[in-house]
Amino acid sequence: MEWVLLGIVVVLVGWLVVIYNRLVTLRQVTGQSWSDVDVQLKQRHDLIPNLVETVKGYAAHEKTTLDAVIQARNNAVSAQAQGPAAAGPAEGQLGAALGRLFALSEAYPDLKANQNFLSLQGELSDIENKIAAARRFYNSSVAEYNAMTESVPAVFFAKSMGFQQRGFFELPEAERAAVQASPQVKF
Repeated sequence: MEWVLLGIVVVLVGWLVVIYNRLVTLRQVTGQSWSDVDVQLKQRHDLIPNLVETVKGYAAHEKTTLDAVIQARNNAVSAQAQGPAAAGPAEGQLGAALGRLFALSEAYPDLKANQNFLSLQGELSDIENKIAAARRFYNSSVAEYNAMTESVPAVFFAKSMGFQQRGFFELPEAERAAVQASPQVKF
């Protein structure tokens, strides 16, 4: 009888160790995936001053737009250190400011034809694609981690062992509304 009880205790402890190790692994994957997003965002932030300087040469009198881009970049850099919940809205504002900056190129044909501007625009487009991929991977790993912390039996001990829910890197409400809006087709 003692051997049976000892066997049951060993199996339970082993099972809890496996669950704990799975939680640790998922937490590490989530942290690593945020680091991947972080690297891509930093590359984006580093590219923006060069882009603004290039535009400044052609559209110096568009100071409010250029200042808005720099301010949005600085806000995004500050928010990045605070994690995904703060970075999402700040990155959304930066994206909107960059959209206005690129809209300026339509008004300035010389700028639109500038090789440096085109190169920077291409680099930014490539980085945006990498950010989107890193964001998808991060959100996927957060979903898996959060599901594990909420599932039985981990739900009974995860919080007491420091496994807290992680936030998703989400689109700001304004961008979400634009994505969900139906395209208007004019005939």
